[in-house]
Amino acid sequence: MQSDPELVALRGSIDNLDAAIICLLAERFKITQRVGLLKKQHGLAAADPEREDQQIARLRQLAASANLDPEFAEKWLTFVVAEVVRHHEAIAAE
Repeated sequence: MQSDPELVALRGSIDNLDAAIICLLAERFKITQRVGLLKKQHGLAAADPEREDQQIARLRQLAASANLDPEFAEKWLTFVVAEVVRHHEAIAAE
């Protein structure tokens, strides 16, 4: 089964998608670092619960449209936002 051409091709596609996801996450975090700097300059809080709620609703809708479990999308975004807030708190403390 390990050498089945379809399995090999599908796994190659998964590997390519994983690489793209990592590159996109890296780009997202570069942008959120800039947001963190702007928040510091303007004296804004690291977290923005209203924005987070809007983003959760938006991603849940996108997930549903893409036939992806909205609960999974929310969990993913919640994880990412927690990391972003942690970065913003570190920037604010500098």
